[in-house]
Amino acid sequence: MAQKKIREGRTVKQLASYVSPNEHLSIRVQCELLQISRSNFYFSPKGESDENLEIMRLMDDYHLEHPSYGVLQQQDYLSSCGFHVNTKRVRRLMRLACIEAIYPKRNLSKPGETKYIRPYLLRNLKIEKPNHVWAIDITYIPMKKGFMYLTAIIDVYSRLVVGWNVFNSLDAKNSLSVLEEAVQQYGKPEIVNSDQGSQFTCKDWIDWLTKNEITISMDGKRRAIDNIFIERLWRTVKRDHVYLYPADNGKELYDGLKNFFHHYNNHKCHQGIGRVAPIKRYQQVA
Repeated sequence: MAQKKIREGRTVKQLASYVSPNEHLSIRVQCELLQISRSNFYFSPKGESDENLEIMRLMDDYHLEHPSYGVLQQQDYLSSCGFHVNTKRVRRLMRLACIEAIYPKRNLSKPGETKYIRPYLLRNLKIEKPNHVWAIDITYIPMKKGFMYLTAIIDVYSRLVVGWNVFNSLDAKNSLSVLEEAVQQYGKPEIVNSDQGSQFTCKDWIDWLTKNEITISMDGKRRAIDNIFIERLWRTVKRDHVYLYPADNGKELYDGLKNFFHHYNNHKCHQGIGRVAPIKRYQQVA
C-alpha cells in the first residue's frame, strides 16, 4: 500500500530522481522499493543530431506561416530545403518541437480521460480590464546547439507578458511555477486560459487554480485561434528575436529573452491596443 501511494501521480522519471547513490541503501534496493528498473536510473538521454535540430528549426518556422500543414506538407517542405527524411522521422521531430497541425478531427476521447478538461469561456467575452483573463502556453525555442521550451503568460487586455521562463523539459511543475510567480508580482487573475496539454489537464494545475479561486478556461481541441493572442506572441518572439539571435546556451537564451520581454512590455507599441506599450495600457486601468 505504501509503495502504491509513492507511485500515484508520479512519472518514472520523477521516481528515478529520488534514487541517490549517497544513501545507506544500495541503488538496487532503492529501485526495488520504488518499483522501477535500474536502467531508468542510469539512463542518460542522447541529444538530437545537428541535422535534426536544423530540421526542427525549419519546421517550426514553417509552422508559423502554415499552422494547418501536417506531416506530409512538412516533409515536402523539408525536401525542398534539401532534407530527404521519411514521415516517421518528421512526425517524431514535430512532436518533440510541440508542432501540431490544426485541423478538425473526430473526438475519440474515452470517458474518464477528460476529467481535468474545462470548457472554453472566452467566446464572446468582453475583456475590459487587466487581470481579467490571462493566457498561458508553451513553445519550442531552438538554439545553436539544442533547444529549450519557453512558457509565457500574457494579460489579454493589455498584452503584457506577466510571466515567463525557459526550461529543458515539459514537466507540468514548470508551468505552475511561472503562474505562481506571475500571481505574486501582478495579483490574481479572474480567468486563466490554456490549451488542453498535459501540463494543464493534470491534478496539480487544476487543484492550485481551484484553491486560489481562479476560473479555468481551456481551448477547444485543435482550435489554435482560441488562444490567438499568445500565438501571436510566439510569432513575434521567434521572428523578432529567437531566429535573429540564436543562443549558444541556456543562460544566453534566458538573458536575451529577458531583454526582449522588457522591450516588448515597456516600449513596443501594439496596434491592437491603440498603439501603446502593454505596460501603459495595464497601468492605466490596473
